[in-house]
This record gives sequence, structure tokens and C-alpha cells, in this order.
Amino acid sequence: MIRLVLQRIALLVPTLLGLSVLLFLWVRALPGGPATALLGERATPEAVERINRLYGFDQPLLQQYLKYVGQLATGNFGTSTRTNRPVLEEFLNRFPATVELTVLALVIAIGIGIPLGYVAARRQGRLTDHATVVASLIGVTIPVFFLAFLLKWLFAVQLGWFPSAGRQDPSMVATHPTGFYVLDGLLTREWDASWDAIVHLVLPAIALGSIPLAIIARITRASVIEVQNADYVRTARAKGLRRTRLRSRVILRNAMLPVSTTIGLQVGLLLSGAVLTETVFAYPGIGSFLAEAIFNLDYAVLQGFVLIIAVVYALANLAVDVSYGLIDPRMRTR
Repeated sequence: MIRLVLQRIALLVPTLLGLSVLLFLWVRALPGGPATALLGERATPEAVERINRLYGFDQPLLQQYLKYVGQLATGNFGTSTRTNRPVLEEFLNRFPATVELTVLALVIAIGIGIPLGYVAARRQGRLTDHATVVASLIGVTIPVFFLAFLLKWLFAVQLGWFPSAGRQDPSMVATHPTGFYVLDGLLTREWDASWDAIVHLVLPAIALGSIPLAIIARITRASVIEVQNADYVRTARAKGLRRTRLRSRVILRNAMLPVSTTIGLQVGLLLSGAVLTETVFAYPGIGSFLAEAIFNLDYAVLQGFVLIIAVVYALANLAVDVSYGLIDPRMRTR
């Protein structure tokens, strides 16, 4: 198991190097170029030439790339042209907000998706199964931004049950030692601040977690149906294994392998979906900041944020590989 983890970590290096090459070439292929993005409306030909010389944009691409990789190795992801602050600092300031949103969305998706898929599989061909299949299809096909607008209009604007934007009430005075608002309220015993942060998370998390929930429910249903019809399950049932033990230790545990893979893949979907969800709810996370960087041609933020998100996604997949060993003991010896 340890060897498997080390192998996955070693594979991160060529993966990130390949991604850095693609990002480097993609950003420089965009219209205008980095110099135009830095200058904005003042991008005269003379000014563009001066910026190209100053930042080395007029150097050969290979030399620019080696300089770029050298900066990445020291933790320097560049400086935002819009805020004039280091990209890594901007990311770390907004990352806790996106983590809270992603975690709650994943909890909703897993907490509802797995039981729903399991119940549908146990009642295969009945009304519950058909309703689950239809609901999961609707959940997959509804765009995240449309559901976000719909939830915002109904529960925030019309009913007034939840706030429509932001991460916390602007009038609330709270202490934030870690940047994770829910956790900060618990640590400082500012219960009202923690609850207010949770209330602000509900609608964005439901919108963000809708597609993963539908996917997890469908995969769980299919996996449980396949496992419960397997020969070893029939053998265990014929030998008189208790029903509760058969369902929890044999059927559900073996069905969780493809489900855990799906959950790991949904982390990337959640991070990408956060761009739309955070924009609709004006939620100050990395998604909304990345959307602003796209509109403002902030090349340093685009390169840095995408590369850091790729690292987070790779670590999430590493966690999935580790979970295999917890679910299936045979994986621990590989």
C-alpha cells in the first residue's frame, strides 16, 4: 500500500510538468498576449515592446518556460495584474471559502446519493427505482448555473429563507484565525458567526452538489445491482449469512469500489463547477476570482490557479487510491 502511494506521488511530477507546458503555451496563444493584459487601454506598440523587454516576453519560448518553471519551484506563481498581489497569496486567501463550499456539496452528494442509489437497487423495477433513475437524469441534465439562479430566486428572493450572496453577513463582527468561517466560529465559540456561515453555504452547496449527487446515485445503484447478483453473494446467502451482515459487509462494501472512484472524480467537477456557482452567488472563493481573471486577462492568475487546482485534484485522486486499501484489503499488498 505504501509503495502504491509513493508511485502515485512520483507520477505527480511529470503530470504537473506536462500541465505547466500546456498552460504556458495556451496563455501565450491567447489574443493580445501578456503585455497587452498588463497595459490594458494604454497598450500602445511602444509600451507593449517595453513591457516585453522588461518581463522577458520577447525571449525564446524555451528560455521563458525554464524561467517560469524556476519560479514555480520557489513557490512564485507570479503577480496578479489586477490586484498587484502574489497569485499564491490570492489563492490561499480564497481557498478556505471554496473548500467549505466543496466539502458541504460533497457531503450532500454522498449523504444523499449513496443511500438513494442503494435503496433504488434494492427495489429494482419498482416505483422507487424508476423515480430515482428519472430524478438522477434530471439532476445530470440541469446546468449548474441555471439551478443556482433558480434556487437563489426561490429561496433567497421570493421566500427569504437564505441569503442571496456573500459568505457572511457584512454587519457581523467575527474573528477568523484560520479563514474557514464555520470552523472559526466553533473555535472562537462565536456560534452565531458559524451558523451564519453555514446558512450562506446552503444554496451554493445544493447547486454545486446536484450533478455529483445524481452521478453518485446512478453509479451506486448500478454497482449494488451488479454485486448482489454475483455468485459469491448467492453463496453467502445460501450458507445462511445474516441479512444485515450480508448487505453491509458483502454487498455494500464491494459495491463501494467504483463509487469511491466516482467520488474522487467529482472533486474535479466540483472545483470546475465552483466557477459558475460562486459567480451566481457572489461567493468570494477561487472560482469567482478565476472568472474575474478570465474577463480581465489576468494571465498570472489563470496559470497559477489552474496549476494549483490540478495539484489539489491529483491529491484527491491519491486519497481515492488510499481508500481502496480501506475498502478492499487485497489492495494493501500491491
